[in-house]
Amino acid sequence: MGINDERDIEANLQIGPTDMGQVRLFVTADGGLEIPMDFDPEEAEEIVDELRAAIQAARRVKPKGRR
Repeated sequence: MGINDERDIEANLQIGPTDMGQVRLFVTADGGLEIPMDFDPEEAEEIVDELRAAIQAARRVKPKGRR
């Protein structure tokens, strides 16, 4: 399984601060799956940087079927 493999799973993502000073990414999916991921603020900023880099790379990709 890789990042380009599609799945037929619906999931929800919530992002917010915890009362412990962490940033939580909370994923819920079909079947009651819950995945809390806590990061200190510095780690969260690194994730933001990675997201921005991925956004820029995605903008350069020409999706199949589009011209």
